Amino acid sequence: MFRSLWLKFLVLLLAVVAISLVSTILFRDFMLSDFRAYLEGEAEDKVYLIQADLEGSYERYGGWKSDIQAQEAIRALMSGFEMRLTDQAGKLVIDTSSAIEYASPLVERRLRALAQFNVSESAGMFIPYPLFLAGRQIGTLEIRELRPIREGVFLRRSNGFLLLSMAVIGGIAVLLSILFSRRLTRPVKELAVAASAISRGDLLRRVAISRHDEVGELAENFNHMAKALETQEILRRRLIADVAHELRTPLGVMRGELEGLMDGLIPNDFARLQSLYDETGRLKNMVDAIEELNKAEASLLSLERQWIDVRAFLGNIVERFRISFEEKGVAIELMCPEGPRLYADPERLSQIILNLLANALKATGSGGSVSVRVESGEGRLEIVVADSGTGIRQEDIPFIFERFYRGRGGGLGIGLTIVKELVEAHGATIAARSIPGKGSSFTIVFPAEFVHNSS
Repeated sequence: MFRSLWLKFLVLLLAVVAISLVSTILFRDFMLSDFRAYLEGEAEDKVYLIQADLEGSYERYGGWKSDIQAQEAIRALMSGFEMRLTDQAGKLVIDTSSAIEYASPLVERRLRALAQFNVSESAGMFIPYPLFLAGRQIGTLEIRELRPIREGVFLRRSNGFLLLSMAVIGGIAVLLSILFSRRLTRPVKELAVAASAISRGDLLRRVAISRHDEVGELAENFNHMAKALETQEILRRRLIADVAHELRTPLGVMRGELEGLMDGLIPNDFARLQSLYDETGRLKNMVDAIEELNKAEASLLSLERQWIDVRAFLGNIVERFRISFEEKGVAIELMCPEGPRLYADPERLSQIILNLLANALKATGSGGSVSVRVESGEGRLEIVVADSGTGIRQEDIPFIFERFYRGRGGGLGIGLTIVKELVEAHGATIAARSIPGKGSSFTIVFPAEFVHNSS
């Protein structure tokens, strides 16, 4: 029954509502109890004053006088008390009813209306208070507090208002509990449904992000995770397709030669073994290249960016390549101003530049030149690798970044694909320009958010 998160939230909120309502009732009872204690204290003080007035009257008049004590009884009635006064022998001197009879009917009606007491229906018992004068008991005052009509009305109305407010507020609280529990648990339920869909292979499933709290952050992280899984799945399928496509040819060649050797159609000599060895080397190169491409395509998920001093970074790469260029008779030059800094992954950026320089060296003959130029302006940064080599045919340029595309230069056709994947993983773009017979240039443009000029 309580497996539903929504039901658990609802029960929790309803429990809070119930505790709040019970606390309200208890708080009201405590307040009324304190208020009654306060009224009882005031009543005791009034009783003592009535005692003092009666004892003083007895002393002034030398005994009990019914007409005088009638005035005391009326004052007691005005204070909210019904009284009976007896002398030391226990004989009734005056009571409230008799005292009222001393007044005229008009005064009686006004007294009752003003005092707002109902003497005949008042609850409670008379409490005796002995009266003393000079250490001698002179009589007994029996008194009881009357219940004001307005107090009863107040209590009835307050109880009615409390019940009504509890019903209204409690109903609203229950309704809000249902609404908020659904609102709180709906995103979690959507996440659970999406996670179940992904577990069944639906990697395109996403959840809507309509909140900016912890639940919204969880939904955003879930979508990033789903995107990462989708990317990994795409990479896996591409890798399998590439392996099947690229390995088919060398495996076919090797199989044909081995069948020829087994049938005796091809002599089993060193040249044939060398051919098979070369084909296994080609297979190894293909596997290594495909693995490198797969890493490049997944680099978006594993970039370790940091701020790089562009001039020092490129200068180090150029110096590492300088000997290879000099051995071939090709000049290499770095043109980079002081100050530009780039937020990038040093290892991946180094792989980009090394690939471009390797291609430039391969395409440039003795006496040619290769340059690495950095241009910074308008918040962005451009790295241009240009050569004076054989160039690229115009019909090949749109396809040179495609996977396994081979131009006139041969090769596995993934070097520039790796470069493009790594460049795009950095949020940058790359473009190629070439004039056959005069050379080529590759321009990488990094957006302003990853560039800082300290000069």
